[in-house]
Amino acid sequence: MNSRTLTLIGLSLILGLGAAFLANNWLIARLDASPDDNLQSVVVATVEIAFGQMIEAQQIGVVRMPKGTVPDDAFDASDKVVGKIATFDILRGDIVRGARLAEHLGGSTLASLIAPQMRAISVRVDDVVGVGGFLLPGNRVDVLATKKIGNTSDAESETILEDLRVLAVDQTAGTDKTQPVVVRAVTLEMTSAEAEILVKAQTEGKLQLALRNPLDNQKKPLPAPLATAVAAVEQPAPAPIVVKPVVRRKAGGGGVTIIRGTKIEQAKAQL
Repeated sequence: MNSRTLTLIGLSLILGLGAAFLANNWLIARLDASPDDNLQSVVVATVEIAFGQMIEAQQIGVVRMPKGTVPDDAFDASDKVVGKIATFDILRGDIVRGARLAEHLGGSTLASLIAPQMRAISVRVDDVVGVGGFLLPGNRVDVLATKKIGNTSDAESETILEDLRVLAVDQTAGTDKTQPVVVRAVTLEMTSAEAEILVKAQTEGKLQLALRNPLDNQKKPLPAPLATAVAAVEQPAPAPIVVKPVVRRKAGGGGVTIIRGTKIEQAKAQL
């Protein structure tokens, strides 16, 4: 065996050992480094969660996702979600987000679904008023009022409220039903001013609900009488009037008369 062959064999051994050393170091670095450096825990729904339903532990799970794809209001642990109320339908596999949940502060779950500064009002319905039973929680409706004109048999109808959210039908706030069901009452979400208009309209005539397309959120201007009524209800209370005391000095004497509203006091002036 000549020296050239020995050189090639030695060079091959050196290159092989070097490759094995580099591969071993790379493998050790991969094992020592955390494989989830760019991932974070995210709570997702493992089943479909209906609107108005309280979230239970068996309905959610935790997965690892790249940090750049996770919404800011996502949750990283199941215990932060269990017991909250779904304010929208959550599909299987959806990320559970804070914007779609409400705190359950006790009482019925319906109370947790009401947005701040809003009220829930129930309307008695039948198969006609209830849009043939096709109303479900989460739908949007308009309210039409019909009343007679004076002592005649004629009647007039107008839309008094628009784009109201249906919170519940009868005593159900879930949306797991797909077939039409005739109900006896529908609970709607509205402002306090709208609630007063609705209650007044119920005493004056009949009401009819009109189902809206969920993508149609355009509202027409209210008629002048209704616009005036809403403005009167929503107008803030005037600030209390503070009566400043009136001080009068008696000419040539040391007495002082202090008037506070309807109260008159006498005081001696200090010289």
